Amino acid sequence: MASNKPVESWNQTSVTEFVLTGFSVNPENWTLLFVTALLVYLLTLAGNLTIIALIWIDKCLQTPMYFFLGNLSFVEICYTSTTVPKMLWNLLSKEKTISFIGCALQMYFFVTLGGTECVLLSAMAYDRYAAICHPLSYTRLINQQMRRGLLAGSWAIGNFNSIVNTAMVFSLSYCNSNEINHFFCDIPPLLRISCSDTFVSQLVTFTISGCVIIVPFCLTLLSYILIVFTVLKIHTVHGRMKAFSTCASHLTVVSIFFGTIIYTYIRPSSVHSIKEDHHVSVLYAIITPMLNPLIYSLRNKEVQGEMRSALLGILENKKHCVL
Repeated sequence: MASNKPVESWNQTSVTEFVLTGFSVNPENWTLLFVTALLVYLLTLAGNLTIIALIWIDKCLQTPMYFFLGNLSFVEICYTSTTVPKMLWNLLSKEKTISFIGCALQMYFFVTLGGTECVLLSAMAYDRYAAICHPLSYTRLINQQMRRGLLAGSWAIGNFNSIVNTAMVFSLSYCNSNEINHFFCDIPPLLRISCSDTFVSQLVTFTISGCVIIVPFCLTLLSYILIVFTVLKIHTVHGRMKAFSTCASHLTVVSIFFGTIIYTYIRPSSVHSIKEDHHVSVLYAIITPMLNPLIYSLRNKEVQGEMRSALLGILENKKHCVL
């Protein structure tokens, strides 16, 4: 364990660094875990960067739906990069420490990006609602100003949520233990090891984070309820399937992301299981960012077509070089 050196800091804590012990139980599995996590991280970067590049290159993909998808991919890259590189380093290191400031910054960026993604997914649901329920007014409802406003609002809400939560958590005292039973600095495990009264912090976290998670989730749910009512009015089965197919990718991502986030943060601390929190955190912090590009590329014919065109272009260039 790292030493707890007394210092005079703004929150009067005696801890200068934390020890992340989330994956310290079975040392013999560190190598396998490192290789697996590195592979997942590289696939996440490759998949999301490919989506961004395709949207940037192909003018056919520069529509409101793909505008939001490109920004979602950017958020996913940043989101997973706040936790995985440090986790990989800790798997190779014996100390597995993170400085007090480093822990605060990691939480700030992680919570910011998580909140931003919640609101961004809701904005994408509104885009699908406008496209299916009001196709004739779609370009007016989702114009360039609206798209930029929704994106800016997503980042603003994510930042506000993070500033409040990070300030509340790191204004507490940490004097009894500096071991965080997790693989990154998250709100529940830090509240668990604080030697201060955490009632107010838990209340604020539950309220602010709850609003940032539940309100976008409810708006997303409302959008899909309205979409279902509209689609059911379509007389042909082919028409219904075509309308639903445009929402399938987004609905899959929403189900995975909001399901795991709500399970982690919208629960009383008394019912939190450390082992369950680890498994769920791996799902929404590491696995979901990798799956999103796969889900969208498998379900969207436009993305598949652009990928085929890009691959054919590369093969043609290689053929010319050989000749």
